[in-house]
Amino acid sequence: MMKSSLFDFDLPKARIALRPVSPREAARLLVVRANGQLEHRTVADLPMLLDSGDTLAVNDSRVIRARLQATRQSRRPETPDVPIEVTVHKRSGAGCYYAFAQPARRLRSGDRLDFAGGLTAEVVERSGPEVLLAFNRSGAVLDVAIAEIGAIPLPPYIMSQRETDARDDEDYQTIYADKPGSVAAPTAGLHFTPALMRRLLQKGIEKVHTTLHVGAGTFLPVSAEDIRDHRMHREEAWIAPEAATLLNECRRAGGRIVAVGTTALRTLESAAMADGTIPSFHAETDIFITPGYSFRAVDVLLTNFHLPRSTLFMLVSAFMGLDVMQTAYAEAIRREYRFYSYGDACLLFRPR
Repeated sequence: MMKSSLFDFDLPKARIALRPVSPREAARLLVVRANGQLEHRTVADLPMLLDSGDTLAVNDSRVIRARLQATRQSRRPETPDVPIEVTVHKRSGAGCYYAFAQPARRLRSGDRLDFAGGLTAEVVERSGPEVLLAFNRSGAVLDVAIAEIGAIPLPPYIMSQRETDARDDEDYQTIYADKPGSVAAPTAGLHFTPALMRRLLQKGIEKVHTTLHVGAGTFLPVSAEDIRDHRMHREEAWIAPEAATLLNECRRAGGRIVAVGTTALRTLESAAMADGTIPSFHAETDIFITPGYSFRAVDVLLTNFHLPRSTLFMLVSAFMGLDVMQTAYAEAIRREYRFYSYGDACLLFRPR
């Protein structure tokens, strides 16, 4: 048994970043070497820290305006209308979405939700905090309606301290965001600017696009005492044939694959074959990477600082070793690094 309590740590509330730094590449960067040595740099130093011939694998998913406000219209006349907040996170057919509802306990199958602009949805089913909604629109028309009335779904640890605003529409997207579908940003990519990308390319470091649509389950802590009892939400991921070719060529030439974020890493590791070859890929993945996992595709990981007991802190602990990451996080807290989505970053060089 591997207890979830092993991945717990105390984080002062003041260390949670509520806004990104400007410019983005000015964020601090904790470099963790394969031998556990720590270096304090900035993201702007990436071209000096990586080698010519390395390849960045980024996640080009775009965050949708998934957070919607509604009023429940019950079929039972004795039951009053109730305000409901809905975060859609996974499509199910042309006109249906799975969504997290707050408060979900006030919803029953058959209830109607009224949104702004004439958009409505019927609750088809509910399981805990998750509901399946059938909307009165479908396809691209539904996407447009959600984009018009929705808000960027900032993480709960930011929403508990401030509301979203117009700045988040830009701050919470990577500069290469392209394919709409995520309800959380692949936050390691938020540190890149066009100028930093140019300097990386000039160094001979290529960029390859992958896609994983990040679900709201990314914020859920592991509540099971034994982490083997935790079940990941399934997320849709892609690696195009031309991207797979470039990644495999990088490996054959002796370069390193640098995953920009845990979502890019999970996509690559979901696709990779036993010998490390990366094929083209399109599937749902629920890969859960914990200590003991044997990495096949990724050599270096750029990632933000993650929540205690989260699947993402378990992933980085698998990548570097739990003791190393506990030491690194303790040092980051002592040095007042900024944590979570809008915070600073780590560059992790995996032990061979």
